Amino acid sequence: MRVLGIGTVLAMIGTGSSAFAADAYPSVEVLAATTTITGEVLHYPTTGPAKVTALEVTIAPGAETVLHRHPAPMFAYILDGEVTVDYGAGGKRSFHKGEAFMEAMDVAHKGVNTGTVPVRILAVSMGAEGTANVAVEK
Repeated sequence: MRVLGIGTVLAMIGTGSSAFAADAYPSVEVLAATTTITGEVLHYPTTGPAKVTALEVTIAPGAETVLHRHPAPMFAYILDGEVTVDYGAGGKRSFHKGEAFMEAMDVAHKGVNTGTVPVRILAVSMGAEGTANVAVEK
């Protein structure tokens, strides 16, 4: 088996090489977004070097998160279960296994596991060194 270096892979992607044709490596777009779930334009922290943090968050049935915001863009993908997020005046939205979204940044919100099994969320924050992924509201 031949292993390709990252430079080779990037060159192939950039040139539209057929090595990554859909028939050879099928893929499904999970999400493409320029705004959050509440319509905010995505914006990145302006200080510090870029830092991406991926977490698997588990919320037990009936449990809820604290009221919070995200200082940097956060991609969320529901791995299992269902969660209902309360965006205050922006209303509530429910998300189920297989759904993806860019979470609200400047809109305070909290999630509640409204299902009967633990909800597992892949949460990927795209921030900067020194920038918190979550800011708890008081």
